Amino acid sequence: MIKYLVLFMLSISVACANDIQTDEINEEAKVDCLILKDKNSIICKFEAVRSTDDQNVTLQWINPEGDISRTRDMIVPSGHGSIYDFRFIEGRALGEWTFKAIVDSKEYTTQFELN
Repeated sequence: MIKYLVLFMLSISVACANDIQTDEINEEAKVDCLILKDKNSIICKFEAVRSTDDQNVTLQWINPEGDISRTRDMIVPSGHGSIYDFRFIEGRALGEWTFKAIVDSKEYTTQFELN
């Protein structure tokens, strides 16, 4: 009886470990921006899938007219998971902005509104 119980517990452990590993593999990179009006700041984050290699990332800030107002090339060092870029709110055009991260010809975008 104990053999069956141990076998059952072992199979449950293996099944749970596979689920956790699958979730990590299916992880996607993403971008997000936070507007801090009291600090006069816009902080945007690119969250990468962790890798054993450095990742080259191009960050773009696209204004409401569709023009790229800033391009910045950055590196996510191996083993790291994110990079940040920030701008001041003051002096920015009002409207819907786009923040874009480009990695290996894949684009990740988010939008935010300045009023």
